[in-house]
Amino acid sequence: MKALMLSGGRGTRLRPLTYTGAKQLVPVVNKPILWYGIEQIVAAGITDIGIVISPETGDAIRAATGDGAQFGAKITYILQDSPDGLAHAVKVAQPFLGESPFLMYLGDNLIRDELAGFVSEFVTRSLDALIMLKQVPNPTAFGVAVLNSAGQVTRLVEKPKDPPSDLALVGVYLFSPQIHQVIAQLQPSPRGELEITDAIQALVDTGGNVTAETLQGWWLDTGKKDDLLAANQIILDETLSHDIAGTVDDATQISGRVRIGPGTTVVNSTIRGPVAIGDNCHIENCFIGSYSSIAHSVTMIDVEMDHSVVLEGAVIKELHQRIVDSLIGRRARLVHSPKRPKASRFMVGDDCVIELI
Repeated sequence: MKALMLSGGRGTRLRPLTYTGAKQLVPVVNKPILWYGIEQIVAAGITDIGIVISPETGDAIRAATGDGAQFGAKITYILQDSPDGLAHAVKVAQPFLGESPFLMYLGDNLIRDELAGFVSEFVTRSLDALIMLKQVPNPTAFGVAVLNSAGQVTRLVEKPKDPPSDLALVGVYLFSPQIHQVIAQLQPSPRGELEITDAIQALVDTGGNVTAETLQGWWLDTGKKDDLLAANQIILDETLSHDIAGTVDDATQISGRVRIGPGTTVVNSTIRGPVAIGDNCHIENCFIGSYSSIAHSVTMIDVEMDHSVVLEGAVIKELHQRIVDSLIGRRARLVHSPKRPKASRFMVGDDCVIELI
């Protein structure tokens, strides 16, 4: 079995952050979102992975992720020239997939459930498709599935105004090679794309054995700032261990689970975990509150922060109001100006310079 990860797309919901980088490389607890999916796929026993990339961000994904050796996998990169739908991505990847069944995983998703059980069920039951679902409170925002009493899929509806169910398609699928024949006959949807929901529906309509499993754990679509912050909080809660590899002076107070990378210096600061701080950072006269992640080579001086994510190379200095619920881009600079508000919320893109007044 092979795996196909989709890492194209323009990341419009995370702009301006994604004007200069791939959304799948935005870190959660200082690790790119894409890598969590790769690790789950490898843990399920699948090591031959194709990653669909776009012309705009493909080089960055290739440079960061490499040939797969660090994950114990072999990665093949597949260029999708234009974002013409998920089924179009499968069509472009057909030379890589060949006649192999495959797991398809959207690269900006995070799920808690392990994949090995789903893979085993798919193989054991000789299914044509197995789709992952999750109950959601707002099904109008997603593609949803209707199931019969046996758990088989009978109908898929994309972002329905009047939802027939609350079971959203998660973005993880297993397919037999039969899906290629179906996609070859697909026509573009009204928005001009080849839709994977249309392909699955066509499998259902032609008698294919299509079933679904509902995830028991959390599912996070990290396409928006607040979703990414929520993912950062959950991953910190579930995975962070206390590990101080940097240099911390005697005036600094650390409580809870805190990870500080090598080469980082912390001076006269208070850090309340869970908090992850990367390598080669300088933290001085700061308060860093729970559920914050600070990437490598960040400088923070005289800053108070809670529940925020700071990306690599950012500089934040002498802000006399607390930063909360914020996402600060790579190499962004936030500096003090004489007048100050009591609190601020930020979504700051890469290479920006902001002066607060």
